[in-house]
This record gives sequence, structure tokens and C-alpha cells, in this order.
Amino acid sequence: MSRFAGQDKSIHDKTPRTGVLLTNLGTPEAPTAQALRTYLREFLSDPRVVEIPRLVWMIILHGIILRVRPAKSAKLYQSIWTEKGSPLMVISEQQRDKVKSKLAEDLDEPVEVALAMRYGQPSIESELNRFQKQGIDNIVVMPLYPQYAGPTTGSSFDAVTKAMKKWRWIPSLHFVSSYHQNEKYIDALAASVKEHIDAHGKPDKLVLSYHGMPKLFHHQGDPYYCFCALTTRALAQALSLKEEDFVMTFQSRFGKAEWLKPYTDETLENLAQSGVKHVAIMSPAFSADCLETLEELVEENKEVFVDAGGEIYHYIPCLNDRDDHIDAIVDIVKPYINRPN
Repeated sequence: MSRFAGQDKSIHDKTPRTGVLLTNLGTPEAPTAQALRTYLREFLSDPRVVEIPRLVWMIILHGIILRVRPAKSAKLYQSIWTEKGSPLMVISEQQRDKVKSKLAEDLDEPVEVALAMRYGQPSIESELNRFQKQGIDNIVVMPLYPQYAGPTTGSSFDAVTKAMKKWRWIPSLHFVSSYHQNEKYIDALAASVKEHIDAHGKPDKLVLSYHGMPKLFHHQGDPYYCFCALTTRALAQALSLKEEDFVMTFQSRFGKAEWLKPYTDETLENLAQSGVKHVAIMSPAFSADCLETLEELVEENKEVFVDAGGEIYHYIPCLNDRDDHIDAIVDIVKPYINRPN
């Protein structure tokens, strides 16, 4: 009699499979104060996002912020919400579907591709659990943040390991922590700028606006600022830009602490006041358009520039589901899919 007789053959009888999990930050389920309260509670409770002592922060969060901010944030989300829902979710789903199709074209072995959000639904835990039920034994997790940061990529890793702590058997796991200098990613950024210039002319200044971070995080060892600088340098080289042609800035700060500088809004104001009339702005840190780009960059910062004397302000969209962006994502995950027998 076989020594496996009477035993569960659910693992040794299955064909090895790979699953690719694309993750992003997340989005509320609806542009309402109630939905924003749920989303912000989860987001702002993450110790990777806010590093204030927990007891003090919980009092501030639940006593002040969650009483005031949800209604204000809901109005902002209402301004960008589409018939299909949250732009971030819609675009992320398009990215997932295109990555799956591209991998199917390029590879002989079937690959499952899923999408998860760090905050909100579908959660990282739920999608990993689905992989587990499918018998997937090789998992590639790719947070769609080109430049590593503790509050984004690091927090995503926390969510992955927290989910897998409950698993009896841990499959092969590959976690993409950053792709800030990936050649195809840089080429896609450069192509989007060239296309914009062909359509609208060369701006006096190209503004590369990255999401902000408290300066303290940088001093404590987070490499985000350095990775943003490396992306900026690579993009400038790809576009043959001179130093005076572009500027790297940081947006979306909140609170009273000092954040990474120069600030995007202050930079735009200073540029306009110094006589710069035409700017184009983009955000290489975002893989998909969302509230921080569609509302903050498209609307708020345009107003800042124009009010200070600027005349022409153009926003260059995120890479979203562009084919060259999809090619970059596939290029990054493919080495972790091809495994020896």
C-alpha cells in the first residue's frame, strides 16, 4: 500500500501555480462621509502612516479627525467620482486585466492575477486567502508604488505577513519593494511627457510632484526621498532635460510637522511670481490617477499657479493602463514567475 494512502493529496497532486497580486493604497466605497469615516479610520490607524504615540494619536483621531475630516474628504471625492466608481479602483482593475492578458500572451504557464487594496476592499488578506484556496504555491506581490516608502510599500508588506501568519504552509513569496529605476517604467514616463509636449508644446518648467512624507521619516532611514531623486534623475536623462528645465517637489502634506521639501504648491506660486508662465506637472509616484492627482494637482494647484500670475498649466496623467506601463509591470514581475521545474 502506498505510504500516502488515506492522506490528503490536495498539495502533492496539484500542478504548481503562480499568483501575481497587484496592490495599491485603497479607496472609500462611496464618496460619502460614512464611507470616508470607515476608510480613514483604517488608513490613519496604521502605525506606518502616523508615528505619533498610539494613545495620543487615537485620542486625536477618534476625538477630532474622524468627526471633521470625513465630510470634507467626501466633497473632494464627489468632485472626481465617476459613473463606474472611484477612479483609482476603475484604473487599477484595468491594470489588473491588462497585466493578466499580457502574461497570458508571454508565458506558457497560467498565472492568476489579482488586485488588492491596502485599505478598504478587496483587502490584501482576502486576495491572498483566495490564492491559498486555489493551491497557488508561488506568489508575487507588487505594490504599485514605484518608490519604496514605509507608509505605502512597507505597510503593504506588513499586511502580507500578517495574513500569512495564519497559514500552516507558506508558499514561495516574492515581494517587489521598489522599481524606481526600472528602465521600462522610466521609458513609459518619458513617453508620456514627449506625447504631451507634442500636443501642447514644451513648458517653461516641468514639475515632478511626488507624494509628500514627514521629513523625520527620511532622517530615520526611509529611502523614499532618495528614490524619488533617482527617478527624477533617470527621467531627466531620458528626456535630455537641463537642470533649469525641471523641478522635483512634494505634495499632499498635512499636520504641523515639516515634510519633504520643496512643497509643490509653494513652488508653483514662486515660479509664477518669478515670471514662469507655462508649466506642465506630473506625479511619477502614482501609478494610477486618484484624489491626490485629479483633485489636488488638476484643480487646487492650478488655481495656486494661475492666481500667482501663471498662464498655462497642464497636468500630465499618471501612467494608468497605458500599454507601455503594463509592459513595465510585466517586465518587473516576470522574473519571479519563471521557475525551474
